[in-house]
Amino acid sequence: MPDFSLRRRRLLGAAAVATTAGALASCRIRRVEDVKAGTALPLVRWRMATSWPHSLDTIFGGAETISRRLREMSDGRFLIQPFAAGELVPGLEVLEAVQNGSVECGHTASYYYLGKNPALAFGTAVPFGLTAQQQNAWLYEGGGQEAIDGLYADFGVRSFPAGNTGVQMGGWFKRRLEGLASLQGLKMRIPGLGGKVMAALGVNVQVLPGGEIFLALDRGAIDAAEWTGPYDDEKLGLNKAARYYYTPGWWEPGPTLTALVNQQAWGKLPPEYQAMFTAACHEANGLMLSRYETRNAAALKRLVKGGTQLEFYGEPILQAAREATDQILADSAADATFKMVYDQWRAFRQEVFAWNRVNEFSYARFAFGEGQEAP
Repeated sequence: MPDFSLRRRRLLGAAAVATTAGALASCRIRRVEDVKAGTALPLVRWRMATSWPHSLDTIFGGAETISRRLREMSDGRFLIQPFAAGELVPGLEVLEAVQNGSVECGHTASYYYLGKNPALAFGTAVPFGLTAQQQNAWLYEGGGQEAIDGLYADFGVRSFPAGNTGVQMGGWFKRRLEGLASLQGLKMRIPGLGGKVMAALGVNVQVLPGGEIFLALDRGAIDAAEWTGPYDDEKLGLNKAARYYYTPGWWEPGPTLTALVNQQAWGKLPPEYQAMFTAACHEANGLMLSRYETRNAAALKRLVKGGTQLEFYGEPILQAAREATDQILADSAADATFKMVYDQWRAFRQEVFAWNRVNEFSYARFAFGEGQEAP
């Protein structure tokens, strides 16, 4: 005999599922319609101050990537306009502008602000520190971002990794270096802890934004300068102001560029926009590195063909720089905040270096060794 009660329960259950599915679909449709109509999510317009000139399309492109992706993801309702260095504020004053709310957000490098907190160096790069992949691993998975967030909280600012140049070059010099003695009194543009190390080696260190480097080098106001790598350096025309191009950029083996957001402005954003901003910064971080790796290779070939002379720093300078770095880090650790970040960073560095000696270094030592094609 058929079990009509069981059949009835199944029919009612199926109807309930269908009703629930229909309701969810209806909610999704209304949500999409509401977003398009502008009733669910507000129209937000922000300004982003940056530390970069427009001409450097890859590094300024990090800010443009964030702006473009937010516009696309929000259907044109979350709009950020990036401004080049000097258009709103000087290139080295982005943090101040975001902190005081004159702009809602910025795109810059943390190590420009060592005078405010020396531990901010770890937000960009530390001499003889982490490569780009290692830096990303530390920030995203190794507790690094939490440490950097703690530093920026004192300024009422949030930070997001939003670009990386990869291992940089060691700078342009008007004269060939002849050992450590040739660094004495040499005037060089170099920021961050790398600048402190060079100062310890006798260099007269200066910090200039990217747009001012060429004129200073060309007119002899400085004797040497570093920026990023072949692609950007060529765009700035540094090869026209100096002939000798040194490697490696030991002070910036994997520098992170940072998006800063005023904490009050961040708190006013809907959660959807906060998620979009975080995702856009993540994309900018990976895309910038991919662009530099691709464009630097081609640019270096052009530079060498055009007369640029590649030079290696040499073991004496590198060894002295590493010893000076160790001393500066140890001295800076007298500050409790610096020590907290440094200890956490150093422990991660030891572990990831041990692993990468096994996998990456053993591969690179053979694959990149002598006999391989050079630029």
